[in-house]
Amino acid sequence: MSIADIKKNTDNKMNQSIAALGQHLSKIRTGRANPSLLDSVMVDYYGNPTPIGQVANVSLLDARTISVQPWEKGMGPKIEKAIRDSDLGLNPSSMGELIRVPMPPMSEERRKELTKVVRNEGENAKIAVRNLRRDANEAVKKLVKDKLASEDDQKRAEADIQKATDKHIAEIDKVIAAKEQEILAV
Repeated sequence: MSIADIKKNTDNKMNQSIAALGQHLSKIRTGRANPSLLDSVMVDYYGNPTPIGQVANVSLLDARTISVQPWEKGMGPKIEKAIRDSDLGLNPSSMGELIRVPMPPMSEERRKELTKVVRNEGENAKIAVRNLRRDANEAVKKLVKDKLASEDDQKRAEADIQKATDKHIAEIDKVIAAKEQEILAV
């Protein structure tokens, strides 16, 4: 393996770390409505507890409102009662046959907790990038030790690897800042 291969592999792995961070952050909710939130709600359907998705169409009206459209005429009040009685803290309102479920805004405290989670995920990604830098530097030192590269090559390679590390850590900082902005937006 040459120094160029080491640099290329390290850069690819650092990019993968940033992609993994993006996937982790996408799972963190930001106070927006999500139809799957009501999956756990059970409705009394002719004496049987039935998931809400089997007695109504659950979809989004807008970013903060879930709509529930019952399939049978008399089910509206039962669905509304089931949502209200669930431990989700939601307060549905009926508009004819359509039930609107507005999402309560997240508290300031919950927003701050989520930003701590985001920062922690970012720190984990930075640690992964720094570990990749360490592994790459060790691989370059091994090449020099095995007389496959000169010490000058080692110095240049370590400088290039450090530049790549700095670039990826700056990218992680941008991703974290964007997610924090999204969470703190009221």
